[in-house]
Amino acid sequence: MTKFPHPPHSLGQLPRRKLAVSATLLAFLSGCAVTPQPDAHVTAPVPPQYADWFDGGQPRPLEWMHKNTVEKAHQLLEEGHSQEAIAELETLMQKGLPKGYYEMAKIFDQGKGVPADPERAARLYAEAIKTPSYILGNASLKLAELYREGRGVERNDVLAYYLLQQATDEEVGPRADAALAELLAEGGQGVNADPELAASLYQRAAEADNEDALVALAKAHGPGGWMKEDPALTQQYAQRYAKRLEQRADGGDVNAMTKLASLYGEDGLLGDQPQRRMQWLTRAADAGESGALSQTGRTLLEGNDPQRGLSMLEQAAEAGDVSAMEALGKALLEGGNGVAHRPDQAQHWLSAAIAQGSVNAKVTLGQALLTGEGLPAHPQRGIELLEQAAGQADGLALALLGAYYLDDEAHASQPLMARDYLERGHELGHPYATQQLGQMYLEGRGVAPDGSRAEQLLSEAAEQGQTAALRLLGEGYLAGEVLPYHPSKAEELLTRAAEAGDASARTALGAGYLDGTLKQRRPSRGVALLEEAAQEGDAYAMVVLGRAYRKGEGVPRDLQKARQWLTRARNAGHPSAEEALAQLRYDQGEAGNIEALVQAAEDGHPGSMATLGEAFLNGRGVQQNLRQARIWLTRAADEGHAGAAADLGRMYLDGHGVPRDPAKGAHYLQRAVGAGHAGARADLGELLLTGRGLPADPERGLRLLEQAAANGNGGARLTLAEVLLEGKHVDQDTQRGLELLRQAADSGDDYAAQLLGATYLEGKGVSPDPQQAETWLSRASEAGNLSARTLLGTALLRGDGGMPTDVERGRRLLEQAAEQGHAGAQATLGRELLRGETLDMDRRQGADYLLAAARQGHETARLALAKAYLTANGLENANREQALLWLDEVMEGDGEMAAQTLHDLLSDEDAMDALRTASAQR
Repeated sequence: MTKFPHPPHSLGQLPRRKLAVSATLLAFLSGCAVTPQPDAHVTAPVPPQYADWFDGGQPRPLEWMHKNTVEKAHQLLEEGHSQEAIAELETLMQKGLPKGYYEMAKIFDQGKGVPADPERAARLYAEAIKTPSYILGNASLKLAELYREGRGVERNDVLAYYLLQQATDEEVGPRADAALAELLAEGGQGVNADPELAASLYQRAAEADNEDALVALAKAHGPGGWMKEDPALTQQYAQRYAKRLEQRADGGDVNAMTKLASLYGEDGLLGDQPQRRMQWLTRAADAGESGALSQTGRTLLEGNDPQRGLSMLEQAAEAGDVSAMEALGKALLEGGNGVAHRPDQAQHWLSAAIAQGSVNAKVTLGQALLTGEGLPAHPQRGIELLEQAAGQADGLALALLGAYYLDDEAHASQPLMARDYLERGHELGHPYATQQLGQMYLEGRGVAPDGSRAEQLLSEAAEQGQTAALRLLGEGYLAGEVLPYHPSKAEELLTRAAEAGDASARTALGAGYLDGTLKQRRPSRGVALLEEAAQEGDAYAMVVLGRAYRKGEGVPRDLQKARQWLTRARNAGHPSAEEALAQLRYDQGEAGNIEALVQAAEDGHPGSMATLGEAFLNGRGVQQNLRQARIWLTRAADEGHAGAAADLGRMYLDGHGVPRDPAKGAHYLQRAVGAGHAGARADLGELLLTGRGLPADPERGLRLLEQAAANGNGGARLTLAEVLLEGKHVDQDTQRGLELLRQAADSGDDYAAQLLGATYLEGKGVSPDPQQAETWLSRASEAGNLSARTLLGTALLRGDGGMPTDVERGRRLLEQAAEQGHAGAQATLGRELLRGETLDMDRRQGADYLLAAARQGHETARLALAKAYLTANGLENANREQALLWLDEVMEGDGEMAAQTLHDLLSDEDAMDALRTASAQR
């Protein structure tokens, strides 16, 4: 016969009684099984294989058959004779007596004199409840606890619910009430929550001073609890719980002492009371219990008596306490806080803990051996230990292995392997693994950059307390590459990380305030944050400060302070400090201290050699000396400096200071490209398209230009756009060319906007579109591009490309460009004023504009003036070179005399006609 228990209702108001007694009795008398009753708390009935656990038969009074045997077994256990006690209980089991199974189950459940074996205990508890007896309720409770915890059996909340229900039916008392309440408070797998009923059960158990109920109610009424928050009730229940513990502690119960200590801890129910916490920990430790010794030792170690704490940990460790071995090994490994660094003893205790199965010790020792921090490095052994811990689902071990395989300083990084470890660590919920995985997606290491995934992972890690994740998110929002640019979010996140003690976040925040990449520029705050980070040892903060003082960005320029900060950064080992110092020496050279730069170059620093070579090349800080430029750039290039090789390549291509040698130029550009120089990649790509200096290879040339453009090289993007639009050396791809120009123009490149406008104006590969032409040329002109202003002005003046004429605006644009020295605008105005068609004729002003253009070498203006001179002198068929020679002599003379000479020339009608004719040939 099967009995299905009913849910208790309003238990707080009802006297304790068995539920469904009448139904069970009727079924017993009639010989029929009870019909299962619906239960709203669970989603499934009792599985058929467990039905005999819930038979409703009448218990038989069997105590007389086993009382003496059980008492004897208890006595044997107390005396340490566990095997003899087991033998006694086996006699009861052989008779099928539930009490025998129950007592035997408790031995293996609690590990009394034998290794704990919860699986065996579960089987024995199950046998105990198959036959109705007075221990049915207690055995049901014990078995329910195993199923609830998944200890020795697969977790099964539904089965646990039915067992707990049976225990309450059997009037086990407060323990069963509290256990059932715990399950119903928030529900479980297949068990629906019933907070109201859970509260009633807890309250009834609390009336009997059940400790589990008292502490559960204290927490339930506290912040974040599942009942209405009530500080007074929390305090009341916590005090009652403490009183119960004190009664047990006064009787020598060490476990009660340690629980009391926890009550007075930082997160304890009775608030942080260090003295009272230490009082109870000390009492527990004085009782000689190894767990208490370990806990007290750890507390003292972290507090103001590390030596006493160390002594307690040693006692506990020698007594076999694994947690004490772990803590002792870690303390001796790290040293500090009054504890001497003793690596040999640290390794001894950590190894002892590992021998006892400690995963934490494997992680601590594995990390030390992997990094060489605290112990001589032994990466292979370190990885072995961390792999073992990872195999036991330790999140930190997985995170550390992920970090190791991402590190490319001591060995070649393996991002794919790192990702696997970090994914597993993230699935286990370890925040450091989650943070690193988010960083991989943010930086695109081993995975495609994914802003959404990076944001999700880093936010999750930040919520779990990883301040570095806050910083990475802030830096990501500030960079605006993988994550959207969001300076206010960046500032908030970096501030939180900095306030949490992240020095790198202080550096990023300080740099943002200093250079204005955050919403507002706050130089003084930026300097203060950078100095704080630098004082904490952040070498990059020192570099940022050094650069700021060198450039005078956000602070007054001070090369002396710049040198101090950059020297500190170099001494701290920051890789970019030496290059920054070389740049500083360059600046000092500009300020008259070129010796500093020369000294650095002569000391063999490639960056300084390259910088000195560039100084001689451009005449910055020193007199231009192309021979010295070639010498220093060659030395730097031979040391592998990519920028120097790129500069040399351009020198040989252009014949600038060296004999023109395209092949040699191409050779140096190839070396620069091999070293990763983006600008050289663009130059070499262009050479390969044309075959200048080396065999043409349009396919590779196009690929190099694409790579350089993808890496942000504006020149490469424009060159690529032009060749694709014109179809020179490569297949024409007008749409791709226009797309590249639009990208560049939208990012603020006025020359790209000019090219776009010219393309639509002239119909290069596209149908002429005067509206698009005007839009793009206007944008470039407004950005200060004089060529675009000249082109737009000319088109408006003449109606080129189908653009509606606007003579007034066209003239205004040309005059603006001409006044700023644009030779093309000057030549165009000169021609139009001389022709007198679109503009009123003005010979004198027209001649002035032509002369100004010719002085700048404008070829059309020069030829027009030369043609007029030949005609005025009856030499229309004479050598044009002679006329140009005359023009050069005139322009090289006195400015006013040259202008007058040209005005006199143009008084000749034939010369004027010739000039107009030549000017029309634009």
